[in-house]
Amino acid sequence: MKHATPLLALWAFLFAGASLAQPARPPAAPVAASAQAAAGPQQFQLSNGMQLIVQPDRRAPTAVHMVWVRVGAMDEVDGTSGVAHALEHMMFKGSRSVPPGEFSRRVAALGGQENAFTSLDYTGYYQQIPSHRLEDVMRLESDRFAHNEWPDAEFRKEIEVVKEERRMRTEDQPRALLWEQLSAAAFTASPYRRPIVGWMSDLDAMAPEDVRQFHRQWYVPGNAAVVVAGDVDVAQVRALAEKYYGSIPTRAVPVRKPRAEPPQRGLRRIEVKAPAEQAYVALAFRVPALSAVDAPSAEDRDALALIVLSAVLSGYDGARLERALTQGAQRVADSADSGASVMGRGPSQFVLTGVPAQGKTARQVEDALRAELARVARDGVSTAELERVKTQWIAAKVYERDSVMGQGQSLGQHWVRGWPLDAEDRLLAQLRTVTPQQVQAVAQRYFGDDQLTVATLVPQPLPAGAARAGGASGAAAHRH
Repeated sequence: MKHATPLLALWAFLFAGASLAQPARPPAAPVAASAQAAAGPQQFQLSNGMQLIVQPDRRAPTAVHMVWVRVGAMDEVDGTSGVAHALEHMMFKGSRSVPPGEFSRRVAALGGQENAFTSLDYTGYYQQIPSHRLEDVMRLESDRFAHNEWPDAEFRKEIEVVKEERRMRTEDQPRALLWEQLSAAAFTASPYRRPIVGWMSDLDAMAPEDVRQFHRQWYVPGNAAVVVAGDVDVAQVRALAEKYYGSIPTRAVPVRKPRAEPPQRGLRRIEVKAPAEQAYVALAFRVPALSAVDAPSAEDRDALALIVLSAVLSGYDGARLERALTQGAQRVADSADSGASVMGRGPSQFVLTGVPAQGKTARQVEDALRAELARVARDGVSTAELERVKTQWIAAKVYERDSVMGQGQSLGQHWVRGWPLDAEDRLLAQLRTVTPQQVQAVAQRYFGDDQLTVATLVPQPLPAGAARAGGASGAAAHRH
């Protein structure tokens, strides 16, 4: 998903555990944004415990229908990595009443677009359709949620598609390969150490019953939410949801055992050798997670300050990392970036990345990145810097609300985290209270060696005549 500015990209990074393939948006009708904002989302619990969230948006005759399941790669067990993503694929392969391949054909016939996504924390399915077709997609989606069925032969074909996806998006992309290895090195107990797409050996050994069992275990009403945003009537959507989703039999949500990551007790460093044209370095520091957007704890306040620190470093054109590392005659990097990944269900990290300029080494980039953190820790940041990023956050929020897809995505992610419907407003309000002193304090507190894992891409010769894209880390694996 492309964004107009780096700060918009940062806003999406804060709220997105998965990046949606967003359909084109119809031209908006001339309705005032302030009037639209007054019609806020509403949440209901269906008779079987499934949640329903509805966000009316009358500006265009379109709607987004989504099903969010609070299960992702972090809920897998060793030996079955990739099963959440494999199930996402198999959800398109049939039900008791819809044969393989027919689901997507029917959505297209309705004039809609559809896809799905799997992340570490959740799995989601969506359709964007003319709003008068909402009942049709509710009927289709609720059917496959409750009655996902397919022959073993379909699984055997589709698991080969998943393997090819792993080859193309990870094994043939050196930076994606580095991120996979970085996660495996940075985490020991947390399931975040495993890749969303799965280890190839687990995909080779995966059986149809592994996928069916994962569906039976986690795809239960109490572990899912329906999100509808667009040109809809709330009462009508609620009645349709009760009709199609509320009738799904209730089953217990499995008990999740805690798998807390133990404290890191020293610097970890890995090298990843792969055919590539340029080196690359990533520094991942263990930091506190953001658990609450109302009545934040001391750790929550630190997580908020880390978000602001990341924005100061790389949240807009000409931010600190760009100026210090990529400009001037003595520049050390072609690019440099930062990110505060503090909103997941698992452990959090603050990440710095860089690509060495010609004649410079990855270690020089690493040192320069850490020097910028040390500069903030020593000298602090200015009030003007904070005001700039806070002002642009407000603009980014307005931009996101211009899309019914963006509204649905945010509401689904808030539900996964157990946050209130107005979590985005609350988060923005909390971020606006962060002071320069708080930013300086977290820069002093969380960036020592003991919390750090460094991964360096060591380029190997490319095959003759080959040009390789760098690839990037992804928060989600997609069916398409």
